Amino acid sequence: MSIDRKTFFTYVRRAPFGGRLTQQQVDGLNAILAYWDSWDQNKDVRWLAYILATVHHETGGKFAPVREGFASTDIGARKIVAHRKYGREEATGQVYYGRGFVQLTWLDGYKRMGDLLGIDLVNNPDLALNLDVSVRILFEGMARGLFTGKKLADYFNLTTDDPEGARAIVNGTDKAKLIAGYHKNFLDAIQAAQAIVRPPDVSKDLAKPDGPALAKDKTVWSVITGGAASFVAGIFGAINNLYAFGAFSLMAVAGIGLAIYFRREIREHFGG
Repeated sequence: MSIDRKTFFTYVRRAPFGGRLTQQQVDGLNAILAYWDSWDQNKDVRWLAYILATVHHETGGKFAPVREGFASTDIGARKIVAHRKYGREEATGQVYYGRGFVQLTWLDGYKRMGDLLGIDLVNNPDLALNLDVSVRILFEGMARGLFTGKKLADYFNLTTDDPEGARAIVNGTDKAKLIAGYHKNFLDAIQAAQAIVRPPDVSKDLAKPDGPALAKDKTVWSVITGGAASFVAGIFGAINNLYAFGAFSLMAVAGIGLAIYFRREIREHFGG
């Protein structure tokens, strides 16, 4: 079942976004939803909710691929990770600090993901900051367990529903309860959006109102003519002298005139 975007954004705007969405956030959310729609593993919406919850936390709510420490430049990020084991410059001249929706780190991590996606992330690690590439890394990494060895299916399956424990897919137990709360927000939005069934485009039908309008005209006219017939039958039964017949004749002429007038008005009003 597809996700109705209007309903989804109505819900997430309130929680977890606190009433306001930027264009950057909308673009990031749409990119993730679009990938989910085309993904061959899009069976359990709890997966999608947890993916969104993870991105919300990892990007500080920006929903845009980020460098580690939210550094705005490569130089800035290198300074932040200089004291870490993966923060040293490799023979390629690159430092493989965290980049993306989920922080892809280490040379081996970039090589494994690059080989999987058919992208040279070893020589061009900043490609992980590309929106489309980051979405692919996000989904494949969390589904295959490429970040920590833990994967979505370990925490969301037919017998397990563990959004708090699912934090181990990316980073142990760090902020596990907080992210589980985001998961609830996104899951509520997704489930509400799946329940919406919007009618197909009826613009072509609206351009041809003659059929329905004519039918309505006939229905109204049937009521009028049926009522008139009953009225006439009752009057004839009550006539018992010449003067009464003359009075009835005058009334009949007037009635016919009114009937013609009403029929014309009905046709003009309903398009008949």
